[in-house]
Amino acid sequence: MNRRRLLAALASAATAAPAALRAQQKAMPVIGYLNGSSPAANAQLLAAFHQGLSETGWVEGENVVIEYRWAEFHYDRLPALAADLVSRKVDVIAACGGANEAFVAKNATSTIPIVFMTGADPVETGLVASLARPGGNLTGVTNLNTQLWQKRVELIAELVPKARVIGYLINPNNAQAERGADSAQQAANAKGLQLEILKAGTEAEIDAAFASAVQRHIGAVIVGDPLFDSRSREVVTLAAGHGVPTIYNWRKYVADGGLISYGAISPTTFRLAGVYAGKILRVLSLPICPFSNRRPSSWSSISNPPRRLA
Repeated sequence: MNRRRLLAALASAATAAPAALRAQQKAMPVIGYLNGSSPAANAQLLAAFHQGLSETGWVEGENVVIEYRWAEFHYDRLPALAADLVSRKVDVIAACGGANEAFVAKNATSTIPIVFMTGADPVETGLVASLARPGGNLTGVTNLNTQLWQKRVELIAELVPKARVIGYLINPNNAQAERGADSAQQAANAKGLQLEILKAGTEAEIDAAFASAVQRHIGAVIVGDPLFDSRSREVVTLAAGHGVPTIYNWRKYVADGGLISYGAISPTTFRLAGVYAGKILRVLSLPICPFSNRRPSSWSSISNPPRRLA
């Protein structure tokens, strides 16, 4: 081979080597983010989820890809969205939003790791086997929000002692609404109060619900649903405009001018979900042992129990 051909061959090899190396590199892991609300409504909480990921060394676009699936408050769409994530073979599903997303993800796959968020007791609802050992392919966080409805009834009754009828504003499209209503009903019964259900599945119906509260002589209202959370300023304005004392589940309502809130710090819950998802990705990124065809650590080894953040 003459000198000219040799140089050409070396140049070709030098160009091909990086391309071959890139081809051998593993693609970035993928998180499937399943949420029943909308991107706008979830912005602050999604930022907290990203913070949790970054604490475990994962940054979207740099070393991890996130596939987002939003139901836009049409909860009947969640099963199809979860099935799509499973078909795409994502590495982890982050079912962030509540029990709706958690159960849909659980029903969609028994093999892909799932990090859930729920406001209910995950053991009582059958989501996991126990807090210490969730079992299966699930782990996650609970803020026990549904158990706080009783305390909200007690607080608003103390603030408005003349109110003998308490209104509970729910989104009838949310399958988990009844659980909170049952808890609020128990508290109302214990206080000798009457609980009236107010329903609003759209923004227009929220105004109508507060107008109905005035007509029905409801002395105070308790509010809590992702649909209302996404419109916290409008809800607070309507409550004030109709002169109805109202208690909310998240602090953001008070920041928007609401009377009082009682609940967990929601961004912290989402940050922990991000931390859990990042830990799972770290285990999945470990090399597989050629002798056992398994990774040094198993998925269950980092399945920490859901935390109570009340």
